[in-house]
Amino acid sequence: MTTNPLEGVLSADQIDALVTAAEDLGEGRNGVEELLARMTRAVLERALETEMSDHLGYESGDPAGQGTGNSRNGKTTKSVQTLQGPVQVTVPRDRNSSFEPVIVPKRARRLGKVEDMILSLYARGMSTRDIGSHLDEIYGTKVSAATISRVTDVIADEVAQWQNRPLESVYPIVYIDAIWLKIRDGGVVVNKACHVAVGVDVEDRKQVLGLWLGTSEGAKFWANVLTEIRNRGAADILILCCDGLTGLPAAVNSIYPQTVVQTCVVHLLRSAMKYASYGARKAMARDMRPIYTAPTVQAAELAMEAFAETWQATAPGAVLAWRNAWEDFTPFLAFTPEIRKVIYTTNQIESINYQLRKITKTRGSFPSDEAAIKLVYLGIRNIETTRGGELGTGTQGWHQALNAFAVQFPNRLPI
Repeated sequence: MTTNPLEGVLSADQIDALVTAAEDLGEGRNGVEELLARMTRAVLERALETEMSDHLGYESGDPAGQGTGNSRNGKTTKSVQTLQGPVQVTVPRDRNSSFEPVIVPKRARRLGKVEDMILSLYARGMSTRDIGSHLDEIYGTKVSAATISRVTDVIADEVAQWQNRPLESVYPIVYIDAIWLKIRDGGVVVNKACHVAVGVDVEDRKQVLGLWLGTSEGAKFWANVLTEIRNRGAADILILCCDGLTGLPAAVNSIYPQTVVQTCVVHLLRSAMKYASYGARKAMARDMRPIYTAPTVQAAELAMEAFAETWQATAPGAVLAWRNAWEDFTPFLAFTPEIRKVIYTTNQIESINYQLRKITKTRGSFPSDEAAIKLVYLGIRNIETTRGGELGTGTQGWHQALNAFAVQFPNRLPI
C-alpha cells in the first residue's frame, strides 16, 4: 500500500498550534482562511527559493557562487489566485534572467486547480459570470468574466486536435443524431443543429467521433459529415443507426456503399404509439411486438397485415407510420438476435445527448459557433471523466454480438 509522503509531517501539537493561530487571526472561517493564505504564501516562497538555489547551483550567501557568472538579483512581487484566495508572493530573480520557476511560472496568475475548476464549472453549463460569482462566494477569489472566458478559450487547440484526430479503421456500429442549439449569427439568434456521431469499435469502446454545426439536420449534411469521418481513417462502418431521417440511406451509401442503414426501432414504436389513446397503448404495443420480433421479413409482413387490420380504423396514423418506415426498418430482420439487441435502439447516443442538453439548455443563446462547440466538447470531456476516462462500453453481450458481426459481415472486421 502506497503511503502519502505528507502524512505525519505535522504532529497533533503542531496542528493545535495552527488552530490557535487561526483563532488569533480572526473568528471562525475568516481566521482559517487567513492562516491558509499565509501558509500558502510561505510554502510557495520557500519552494521558489529552493528552485533558485537549484538553478544557480548554490544556496543564498554561499561563497561558492562567486565567479559563477550568475547570482540572485532581488525579488519581484506578484499576486496569484489560489483556492485560498489571492496570495501575494515574492519571486526571486537572477542577473541573467534565465530563471524559469515551475511552482509559480512566469506570467501565471492562477495556481493550483483554479483553471481546472473554471473548466469543470463551465462544462456543467454555468455562465462565465456565474462562475465568477461562485469563486468569489466560496473561495473569496475575484475572477472577471473576461478572464474566465480566456481560460475556457485555452481549450480551442484541444478541440481542434480532437475534431481532427485519426479514427479507428472499422466501426461495427455508428449512431448519429443531432441536438438543437440557439446561436447568434449576424446579429440574429438562430437554431442550429449540432450533429453528433458516436462509434462503437471492435473492443466495445464508445467514443464521440466529432461535432458538426449546421443550419438544419439533413441527409446532405450527414453525407458531408461521413465524408470527413472516412477521410480521418474510418474506412468501413458495418451498421449505421439513426432515427429515420428521410434520404439518409442513399446519402450514407454514397460514402459507404456496404453500410447497412437501420432506423431505430424504438423511435418507430414511439411514432406509432402517439396515435393511440392512453388506454389503447398497451394493446397496440402488444400487437406491434410480433412485427419487430419476427424471424423473417415474410413473417414480419404477415404480422404487419394483422396489425393494420386491427388498427386501421381507430389509429390509421400508426399504420401509416409503419408503412412509411418499412424499407428502412426491414434490414433489422436480417440480423441474428445478438446483433438485433445492439441496433434495436439509438439509446447509446441519446443518453449522451440527454446530458449535453442539460448543460446547454441553461444558456439563452451562444455568442458564436465556436462558443457552442466549446461547451459541448467540454460536456463530452466531463462525461468521459465521470465514467473513468471514456464514454463507457457500447452494449451488453458485446462478445456474442461481435462474433455475430464476424459471421454476418465476413472479412470486414480486423479480428
